[in-house]
Amino acid sequence: MSLLKVVSLTAAIWLLVAPLAGAAQQPANAPRVGVLTPQKSTEPPTLQREPFERGLRELGWGPGSTIIIEYRYGEGRNERLPELAAELVRLKVDVIVTRGPQATRAARQATGTIPIVMSSTSDPVRDGFVASLARPGGNITGLSSLAQGPLEGKRLELLKETVPRLARVADLLNPLMDRDGAITREITTAARFLGLEVQTFEVKTPQDIAKAFAAIGKARVGALLVRADPSILEPNLKQVVSLALQHRLPAMYPWQMYVDAGGLMSYATSIPAFHHRSATYVDKILKGAKPADLPVEQPTRFELVINMKTAKALGLTIPASVLIRADQVIQ
Repeated sequence: MSLLKVVSLTAAIWLLVAPLAGAAQQPANAPRVGVLTPQKSTEPPTLQREPFERGLRELGWGPGSTIIIEYRYGEGRNERLPELAAELVRLKVDVIVTRGPQATRAARQATGTIPIVMSSTSDPVRDGFVASLARPGGNITGLSSLAQGPLEGKRLELLKETVPRLARVADLLNPLMDRDGAITREITTAARFLGLEVQTFEVKTPQDIAKAFAAIGKARVGALLVRADPSILEPNLKQVVSLALQHRLPAMYPWQMYVDAGGLMSYATSIPAFHHRSATYVDKILKGAKPADLPVEQPTRFELVINMKTAKALGLTIPASVLIRADQVIQ
């Protein structure tokens, strides 16, 4: 083979291999962001990954090119979160984005120096993550979802209005999401005002979900209130929705994704919007801002979503007074 042919063949091979080699290499000076969530890796990317990365792109970052994102999923097991948080610290990430209080707690235990951005935590002051919403004061900032606490009273009110003769409600929760019982006390107060009796049913593992519904089925309740829980209930939301329908229980859920899966109704903020907005905090921190000086944001918009197909399956007529306030109606 002539020298010219050898050179031509080598050049052709390089043209084929070079793009692959370049794709396999990550830029050495690109900042690295860790994302820690108790959710399953099979979670629809439209809930967290896509809105977060879209937010970064809108701010001029290119995921995979000018910024590297390390995703770590707890797969619905809280006990995995400390190990995953420690792994992100060993990778020397520049920022850790967390979903839910369990992930935030694990990240805080793993590092007191790497900035942590909460993408959705109900009450970061009560949980001890920040000194105040206006001045967090440490290495943690981000967004408060208000998923529980004050919103639960409104959810109960909407549930009572939807089922006018309602007298007893089952309250499904993961007790780790209410360590001091503050949310339960708020629900009890709201229930007393509405003339409702509330009975709590706890789930601490995925296996507890079926057991809880078996107990709910014997409790003669007229409706179900499902609390926010990114660790157990949300990774298994299809099972929760299916069992609620099986027991013919009108149910109020903490997020729209339950209603999209066939649940009756939800009153909440938008999960994708939280993750999209968290990119703003990452951007500011990577450009030099300190978490201690970045105020924690709270949601200002809440949406009522109703699944009319599910209402029909339950033989339930949604009152006009409720329907007219719905921001979205799924037919």
